[in-house]
Amino acid sequence: MGDKRLEQLLLTVQKPGRYSGGEINSVIKDKSAVDVRFAFCFPDTYEVGMSHLGMKILYSLFNEREDIWCERVFAPWIDFEKVMRENNIPLFALESRDSIKDFDFIGFTLQYELSYTNVINMLDLAKLPLKASERHSISPIVVAGGPCTCNAEPLADFVDIFFLGEGEQSDLEVIDLYKKFKANGGTKEQFLYEASKIEGVYVPSLYDISYNIDGTVKSITAKGDAPKTIRKRIETDLDNTYYPDKFVVPYIEIVHDRAVQEIFRGCIRGCRFCQAGYIYRPVREKSADTVNRQAKAICESTGYDEISLSSLSTSDYTEIEPMLEEMLSWTEKQGVSLSLPSLRIDNFSPELLQKINHVKKSGLTFAPEAGTQRLRDVINKNITEEEILNTCKTAFEGGYTAVKLYFMMGLPTETDEDIKGIADLAQKIVDTYYALPSKPKGKAVNVSISVSNFVPKPFTPFQFHPQITREEIIRKQQYLKECIKSRKITFNYHENKTSFLEGVFARGDRKLGEVLVSAFKKGCRFDGWDECFDLEKWLCAFSECGINPEFYANRERSYEEILPWEHLDYGVTKKFLICQNELAKKGETTPNCRQKCASCGANIFGKGVCFEKR
Repeated sequence: MGDKRLEQLLLTVQKPGRYSGGEINSVIKDKSAVDVRFAFCFPDTYEVGMSHLGMKILYSLFNEREDIWCERVFAPWIDFEKVMRENNIPLFALESRDSIKDFDFIGFTLQYELSYTNVINMLDLAKLPLKASERHSISPIVVAGGPCTCNAEPLADFVDIFFLGEGEQSDLEVIDLYKKFKANGGTKEQFLYEASKIEGVYVPSLYDISYNIDGTVKSITAKGDAPKTIRKRIETDLDNTYYPDKFVVPYIEIVHDRAVQEIFRGCIRGCRFCQAGYIYRPVREKSADTVNRQAKAICESTGYDEISLSSLSTSDYTEIEPMLEEMLSWTEKQGVSLSLPSLRIDNFSPELLQKINHVKKSGLTFAPEAGTQRLRDVINKNITEEEILNTCKTAFEGGYTAVKLYFMMGLPTETDEDIKGIADLAQKIVDTYYALPSKPKGKAVNVSISVSNFVPKPFTPFQFHPQITREEIIRKQQYLKECIKSRKITFNYHENKTSFLEGVFARGDRKLGEVLVSAFKKGCRFDGWDECFDLEKWLCAFSECGINPEFYANRERSYEEILPWEHLDYGVTKKFLICQNELAKKGETTPNCRQKCASCGANIFGKGVCFEKR
């Protein structure tokens, strides 16, 4: 289809800018002058995908090489998908508008489980067979990376290669191997077998899964001499790891419409519910000089007037105050505001507040996660109520009148007393504000509590626990609502139906592939969006496939059970996770990685916090 015809059709949809391309810093190459074409697919809308840091890094990294052209592809929204299907338009890349079925690689980033039907839908829109076993040619090779690959099994039937961990090196090693096969000949099977020898590369077709009568996994067997376990890859030296000096600047507003500067990877804390805190271990920091230099380059090349410092726990960065000092020396002059998400309650100092006060002042956000000290100890949050109240007091004294707090509902061992504790803690924060002699005149306080539903995830100490039922979530949400007595407290909570489906796929196995196809055929897409999610269609798909979703979401696992992801090695041992789960049952905490090594296993990577002097 010609560009003019496509442009006419784009005028019929809600946001044509999602599909038009041509943005500042987007990369155009001569396709006849490159050896490898890579379609980087984000299985959600343009606005969500363009906010994702991993896509920005790999897009620029691939395009730095003259022999690779990486282009962006996003899931078309419902309105444009309808136009595409009615007009026989295959899924295309933004830069060239070429159909991606003719590319060498189609790569998906898997950031959340509720995007899986979008992966299936995008393969279908590309006019490709859904199953990897039905795509016989050496191209396109369908690959995937991102946090959800730590349990890749629900998508194992559809993807040729999964990249475990950080992909800066392993992605390029696979592309180089592909180039050799493309030049010298060879089958797809031979290529995949050779790729499986690269560290961090998981080829699901090289593993046979058998099941017990009760539906649990009986064995995971590598074919031939494929590796028995596949270890993730990490970047050990972030100061010398590739980071782009420019980002594509969108023409339409995106979710996080600002520059992003990564300051470290991993987390020292070990909160027992947090998957990211385990699968990104060990902590590796960039130096303050590197952060400052990279941040400045991005602001200059994009024109953004806001930059966000990205990490799992920004205030745990060891050089945070000198780094902010250095950055403020140029951001203030240039009118660039700094955004510091992911602040910890227990190291939020008046000095840090003073630095933040140079930044655009909005509400502060903290995450106590649980309402009582008992439950905070169970989840290893390692913060006290006194620290929470003192932090809010410091913020109020610094002129803030709004505080947002994140909590979870449905955590292991949780009781109604813990739920009531959320409301009680919020009320104590309101009272702290009104007890201040120096509170701003005529300004009311607002304490916003946002409560999400706990989903047990692989590679966490809570991977063995059941998720509470949807009925129990609704009951607890209603009970918390009744416990809140003040209008100064705003209560937001998450939809329980999507949390249930996330719980199914987070700990699912290959049998769920059949359910994905069935749900896709029933019209399921954008399952993370309330306006699109349809639980009845999903329940019908489970029923059709003879699969009970509660088996995955609401069932406790024994320590002896073989879990679907046991052949994947993220550097955190099952023995350690069992030990942490036992400590949780006793309400005992574990110090953070900088205080004392807990022997999680991440020191096998030979770098990072594991080797710092304590």
